[in-house]
Amino acid sequence: MPKTSARLLALLSLLQARRHWPGEDLAERLRISTRTVRRDVDRLRELGYPITTLKGPDGGYRLDAGSRMPPLLFDDEQAVALAVALQTAATTGAGIEESAARALNTVRQVMPARLRHRMDALPVTAVGRPAGRAGSRVDGAVLMALGAAVHAGEVLRFDYAVRAGSDSGAPRPPRRVEPHHLVAWGGRWYLVAWDLDRSDWRTFRVDRIVPRSPAGPRFTPRELPGGDVAAFVSARFRGSGGPGEWPCRGEVILGLPAASVSLYARDAVVEEIAPDRCRLVLGSWSWAGLAADIGRFDAEIEVVGPAELREAFARLARRYARAAGCAPAAPLPGRLDPPPAP
Repeated sequence: MPKTSARLLALLSLLQARRHWPGEDLAERLRISTRTVRRDVDRLRELGYPITTLKGPDGGYRLDAGSRMPPLLFDDEQAVALAVALQTAATTGAGIEESAARALNTVRQVMPARLRHRMDALPVTAVGRPAGRAGSRVDGAVLMALGAAVHAGEVLRFDYAVRAGSDSGAPRPPRRVEPHHLVAWGGRWYLVAWDLDRSDWRTFRVDRIVPRSPAGPRFTPRELPGGDVAAFVSARFRGSGGPGEWPCRGEVILGLPAASVSLYARDAVVEEIAPDRCRLVLGSWSWAGLAADIGRFDAEIEVVGPAELREAFARLARRYARAAGCAPAAPLPGRLDPPPAP
C-alpha cells in the first residue's frame, strides 16, 4: 500500500478526472479497502476539498465546487497546455493580462524542472492588437456578467455604444436580448443573442456593452440558424450565406511554404504541394479584391482558376504598370480599366 500522502494525491487526481466515482472503483484503482477510501476522503475534506458522498446503489464520491480554490493537480500535458494558454492571454482582449501573468508565475514555481524545460522549448510571444484598434479591450467584469447571463439563460438588458465617429443622436433605449453565446473572433469578443425588440439574431461587440441590472426573466434557448455558432458568426462577418460562400472564390499556386501562408490567410484553404510551394483557395467580395489579397504574398503566383481571377490579375498589372510610369496614363472612369469603345 502506498504511503498516506502519495495515496491522498492519487485519490485527489482520480476525483478531479471524473464527475462521479463509486467507492469500490476507487478502492480497486488505489488497491486499498473501501474503508480506507472513506478515511482518505475525510482527510481531503479536512484540507478544504468539497467532496460529496452520494447515497444509493450507485453511490460514491464527487468533487464539487467550493467557496474557495483548493490546490489542484495537473498531469504533464495539462500543465504545459495551461502555461502556453496563459502566455497567449494578452491576445484575447479579455482584460486579464496581469492576472494571467501572476497565474503563469505560480504555475512555473511548482512545475517540475523537466516540464519547465518542455515549456521553454516552445517559446510563445503574445502580440496584442495594434494600438490603432482602440476600444476593443474588454472589461473582465463585463465578460463575466455576460457569461453568467448566458449560463443562467436570463434576458439581458444593456446600453450599446455607437461606433466611434458616428452620429449618436438622441439617447437610445437599452437593448433587450436573449444571450446565447460568447465568442472570440478576430481579436475581439462578441455576444450572439436574439434581439427581442427586432425579433432577429444579432452579434454585439462586448467592448461596447454596458450591462444593466437587474437581469430579466429566464428564457427557453432558441435554435441558432445552422446549429453551429462558429459557422453562424463567420457567415455574419462575411455577409454571405455561410462559411466559404464568398461571391468570388479562386485558386492559385504560391511559391511559398504552406506554413508561411497559413499564418496570414484566415478563412482560406492552404494545402502543401512541396516544401516551397502550396495551393491557396481564397474568397473575397470582388475579383479585383481577391487578386489584390493574393498579391500581398511576396511570391510567384500561378492562377489555377477561374478565368475571372486571371483577368483581374491582368487588369491590376496594367494599373500597377501605369502607376509605376511603365505605361501610358489612362483616364480614370471609376473602374480598373477604361470602358470599351461603343
